[in-house]
Amino acid sequence: MTGCEPLEKKKQQQHTSVNGDVCSEAAVEDAFDHTYKEKEGPKPPRVMVWRNVILMTLLHIGAAYGLFLIPTASPSTLLWSLVCFLLSALGVTAGAHRLWSHRAYKASLPLRIFLALSNSMAFQNDIFEWARDHRVHHKYSETDADPHNAGRGFFFSHIGWLLVRKHPDVIEKGRKLELSDLLADKVVMFQRRHYKLSVLLMCFFIPMFVPWYFWGESLWVAYFIPALLRYTLVLNATWLVNSAAHMWGNRPYDRNINPRENRFVTFSAIGEGFHNYHHTFPYDYATSEYGCKLNLTTCFIDFMCFLGLAKDRKRVSREVVQSRIQRTGDGSHRSG
Repeated sequence: MTGCEPLEKKKQQQHTSVNGDVCSEAAVEDAFDHTYKEKEGPKPPRVMVWRNVILMTLLHIGAAYGLFLIPTASPSTLLWSLVCFLLSALGVTAGAHRLWSHRAYKASLPLRIFLALSNSMAFQNDIFEWARDHRVHHKYSETDADPHNAGRGFFFSHIGWLLVRKHPDVIEKGRKLELSDLLADKVVMFQRRHYKLSVLLMCFFIPMFVPWYFWGESLWVAYFIPALLRYTLVLNATWLVNSAAHMWGNRPYDRNINPRENRFVTFSAIGEGFHNYHHTFPYDYATSEYGCKLNLTTCFIDFMCFLGLAKDRKRVSREVVQSRIQRTGDGSHRSG
């Protein structure tokens, strides 16, 4: 490495780029803050957000009904639902997560617009809020300042965190983060200003309208399957990264942290289940040492680079990965 070396030695991380060596200007923001101490004394009272409780309950009831409608849907509608699932998932994984939260690669304006639209189709808060909360999650993982602290149990880390008010430490630490890159991104700010309209259009109207208009699917089926059921499945696939991938699986890179390697989550969240690796090396654009293997999001980013729409993919060197495995891994690592 070049000028990055001293910083990387301190952080026990080394970032290289597929296009050459690069330094991560936000390595400090991405690293776990060992200086943080949870406040002593009783925890603040849990305040329910009943609006979210009601909406999430109705959403999952509607999704369950959508499952019963699957036999009545045309093959084209089912294929369209899968396309919408992949598009909205990429808006989270390749967009809000790897591009905007971790700045693990650079994207051109057309690609950023595409990912922002896909992110609105996923309807998981706007990019700015998603990336802010995710940076807080990495910096204070499994503490009171973690928005979906897995130490509070599966239900809380999966969906419960959205049904209650945030812990005061989450809000406090989120306000102190360096977010100038997000504020300076016109695509992120445009989506934030027009988020509600973009969600109505991308998450509900377009998934419903396309099968009705182009191949005569009933609006009823078009609403409950490619819109409601697909949306609910993407939500839960994302939530499994916060819950299951922090509880079940092996820890070949760092046995001292909770995040795990979970193959089911890797499949359902199109590549986000290599979670022990990701929390050990959060700036690796592939979130895994295996590249495209079981990682559709990494394949997508690589293809965008091939088309010239993305560049500067950050990658952890093989030597650093092996060194970390030997030093802190749980002994379960397998190559390939």
